[in-house]
Amino acid sequence: MSDSETTTTVSTTAPPPEDDSSATDTKKQERNAISFSIWPLTQRTRDAVITRLIETLSTTSVLSKRYGTVPHDEASEVSRCIEEEAFSVATSSASSEDDGLEVVQLYSKEISKRMLETVKARSGSSANGDNSAAKTASADVTPTSAASEEVLSSVETEAA
Repeated sequence: MSDSETTTTVSTTAPPPEDDSSATDTKKQERNAISFSIWPLTQRTRDAVITRLIETLSTTSVLSKRYGTVPHDEASEVSRCIEEEAFSVATSSASSEDDGLEVVQLYSKEISKRMLETVKARSGSSANGDNSAAKTASADVTPTSAASEEVLSSVETEAA
């Protein structure tokens, strides 16, 4: 290289950020701004729960082995009532701050409780000659874990 030739070097590095903590805070705020809620359930999920309830009540299941099966038409009507009541109870307890998990658990518990009440009442009324499935047993009945798992399974499958 001769003395008359000069080489110019251009810096391509970006200047360092003025305050690293502000960038970190912004990222945290962005992560916190993203929210995921599974409540309220979509109509598709609610329909899947009703279908599963009908299947559980009208075919051989944990409940039917103990309390007997419910005719399909009756199971369809009862399942819709059970789901609507459980959805109403869960919706009334939901808050805007929830991610929905607690509400879905309450919904599942309500469905299980009402389903068990229905089959117990039907079983008891069948023994007395009355086939009305609309009557329910006492409100302090503990839901079966199998029924709860079936409802949660339907909700989780449809929510995915």
